[in-house]
Amino acid sequence: MQPLSRRHFLAAAANAGLLAQRPERPPNIVVILADDLGSGELGCQGNPQIPTPHIDSLAANGVRFTQGYVSAPYCAPSRAGLLTGRYQTRFGHERNVVGTRNLDPAIGLPLGEATMADALKAAGYATALCGKWHLGAAERYHPQRRGFDEFFGFLHEGHFYAPPPYRGLTTRLRPNEPPYDDNNPLLRGKEAVEEKQYLTDAIARESVSFIERNRERPFFLYTAFNAIHSPMQARVQALRQFNHIGDEQRQLFAAMLSSMDDGVGAILSRLRERRLEENTLVFFLSDNGGPTAELTSSNVPLRGGKGQLWEGGIRVPFLAQWKGRIAGGQVLDTPVISLDLLPTALAAARAPAPGSRTYDGVNLLPLLTGQNRAAPHETLFWRYSNSVALRKGDWKLVRQTRPNDANAAGGEFELYHLGRDPRESANLAASEPAVAAGLKAELGRLDAQMVAPLW
Repeated sequence: MQPLSRRHFLAAAANAGLLAQRPERPPNIVVILADDLGSGELGCQGNPQIPTPHIDSLAANGVRFTQGYVSAPYCAPSRAGLLTGRYQTRFGHERNVVGTRNLDPAIGLPLGEATMADALKAAGYATALCGKWHLGAAERYHPQRRGFDEFFGFLHEGHFYAPPPYRGLTTRLRPNEPPYDDNNPLLRGKEAVEEKQYLTDAIARESVSFIERNRERPFFLYTAFNAIHSPMQARVQALRQFNHIGDEQRQLFAAMLSSMDDGVGAILSRLRERRLEENTLVFFLSDNGGPTAELTSSNVPLRGGKGQLWEGGIRVPFLAQWKGRIAGGQVLDTPVISLDLLPTALAAARAPAPGSRTYDGVNLLPLLTGQNRAAPHETLFWRYSNSVALRKGDWKLVRQTRPNDANAAGGEFELYHLGRDPRESANLAASEPAVAAGLKAELGRLDAQMVAPLW
């Protein structure tokens, strides 16, 4: 090799200086959302019955929050909060939308609300949604009008996992199973597509494809599986490994969860293969608690489930991984909420909030990296129809009315100390009237900031 001339040496040194000054590439952001997954169903959450090694690896290599919440006990409002970083009750997206109501052109995430995809796209990110949207089916609410460059999935609350006659699947349908696929085709962008692969596998496939095609630039991937949401349909091959489970419905649930775990594994594997793990912040959570009777999903040891503001309806598996930035194996008891994902993603990306918007969520990076272990939230708030709840410290005030009954008379407030009673079994409203009154007043002040439901 010929020695460098002085001119070439100086040029090389200048180039090295420029490289040293070049800002490092912003991290990729991956949000993986399960549907109707109960808090007690993952191996890392204490369930030995159904292996979930890939999801568990996120906890082993990152942080598992034991008190991770979502902002609503149902799919649509929970997703509205997650993607905007704001209590969805601030802008009227409070109630769930099912069936033909999805076709109402007035129903959808209000256009004045910016999404995580909007913010990251403005910061130069490639953006994609693979899976379930459920934030409006009209053209103006389409994901590709809400910040996503790419979309593969469906617009309503659910979808069958394969087209009839469900070849290769074992299916257990309820007598009143909703016609999820009516006016709700699978879409690539805005074009209907025929998909022959099991839908969980197809969503994972499209997620991996997006990573592969955008590996040279920062990307935001929102993988919103419809598993474990009904209908209960599992691949026969996946079902065989759960023959030891006696209940057929539980077998189907286990196989569906296992397939989703495989999908998470495919995403993580591609990140490893492309050496992107150390520059990718990954979140995994569920949109709400599990509907136990419908799916067998467990929210143990918590009370209640989907549709309720007791802990089982709003406390969910909540994991975060960023290898090289977040120490692995951490278990944090600090309450956090899905609203925190957007501010955390923007902080990681060093991106501004659109229009200097303020959020109800907060940046979790100081907590995740150990720079600041202070609780990020003093107070958390929930409202769904006439059901309301407030958590302040370890105290929780809750009024739970009948699910989906907007006209139900307001019930009595219950008071629990979650530090001593996470199962919400001992109502202290009568024995701690001063605490209950103080929390009720604070709940009223927060509730006054919200708006009436839009529909």
